[in-house]
Amino acid sequence: MRLAGNTPMFVRMAADMDINCGTVIDGDSTVAKMGTAIFEQIVRHASGEPTKSEALGVGANEFVPWPLGVTV
Repeated sequence: MRLAGNTPMFVRMAADMDINCGTVIDGDSTVAKMGTAIFEQIVRHASGEPTKSEALGVGANEFVPWPLGVTV
C-alpha cells in the first residue's frame, strides 16, 4: 500500500498511490480521520482487494523470501 505524503505527489502518481495523506496538510482532513482511512484501506487489502501497484503488476517479482543459491 502506497501513501502519498502530499497532494502534489498524489496527483503526479495517482495511478500508483492508494491514499493521499496530503489532505491533512491541505486542511481537508484531520490526523484522526486519515488514520481511520488508512486502517480501513489496510483491512480492504487484507481482505483481498489489490493495491494500485498490485493491480498494475508493479513489483510482481520483487519479493523473494527464500532466495535460491548463495547470497553474499
